[in-house]
Parts: sequence; C-alpha cells; structure tokens
Amino acid sequence: MTEPAPVAWPPAPIRTERLVLREPKARDRAAFIDLSASPEVGTYVGGARPRAELERVVPEVPGRRPGLFVVELDGTMIGFDRRAPERPGHVRPEGGEAELGCMFLPHAWGHGYAAEACAAALDWFADALPGEPVVLTTQTANARSMRLAAKLGFTEVERFEDYGAEQWFGVWSPVAAQPG
Repeated sequence: MTEPAPVAWPPAPIRTERLVLREPKARDRAAFIDLSASPEVGTYVGGARPRAELERVVPEVPGRRPGLFVVELDGTMIGFDRRAPERPGHVRPEGGEAELGCMFLPHAWGHGYAAEACAAALDWFADALPGEPVVLTTQTANARSMRLAAKLGFTEVERFEDYGAEQWFGVWSPVAAQPG
C-alpha cells in the first residue's frame, strides 16, 4: 500500500467568516462525548454510543490525530481521516484515501456551518496534499449530507450497504475542484 506524504500537523488555526478550525484540546472532551452520545447525531452513523462507555474510553484530549479539526462553535467537529482498507468504498485498490466527515450537535444544524467548515478543510487539504483525492460516505437517507456532498463538488462513485442502510460513496479531487 502506498502511503500518502505526511502532513505537517497541527496547522495554524484556519479562520473562515464565522468559524475557526483548530486542533482538538482537552476542553473539547465533553463535546466529543455529547456528539457520540447524541441519538440525533447517531441516526446515520450506526447509532448513539452509551455515555458511560464514552466517559471511560474518550481520552483527555480526544481526536488528536492529523486531519481532525474542531470547529470552534460550541465544540462541534469536522475532520479528515484515512478510510480503513477493510471498509467498503475506495477509489484506490489499496485504500487509505483521506475521508471527509463532519458531525455537528443538533443546535448547530441548518446554519451553513458544515458547508463553510468543509470548504475550508478541503482548501487546507488541497494545499497540504496536492492531487490527493478525498472520499466521503453518507447514508442516502441523510438528505442534508447528500446536498452538502453535491455542493462541495463530490462525485458519486458507488452505492453499497453498510450499517444496515444504503450508503452513498463519492470522491473529490483538488485538481477537478479548481476553477478552470
């Protein structure tokens, strides 16, 4: 498997019109737990996890890994991760693509924060790893995520079954996303 080039991490905070994307800190732990325990957030990602379990397993500084940003807006999160080779949905035979995913607490839904933060994260990624594709998977039933994927310029590659539901799998390329 060919590993992508390492990314300098953490980057300086990324500022948008309304948000700041930054590395996770200890003060974000409660928000990480709230996100993972939220039944609304868990609807399309395999369900909420028990809060008591999360209190035991979430580290003091949660999500500290290259590509995971906290959006400074009540501790909501957005991040890149490497898609595990054993998971369905890949654009390279060996897998390991960067994967865009975001989770926001329900009170932050419907304000355009996800689009703003994801666009900023994709811009950062295009500079950090030029030419590398980014993948995104969401349940087809998640209308908001489907609209966001289209708005960000992701192209459908395939659909498959996972978590007991149909999943949409798309790819974004920084080369294809640049204005011609």
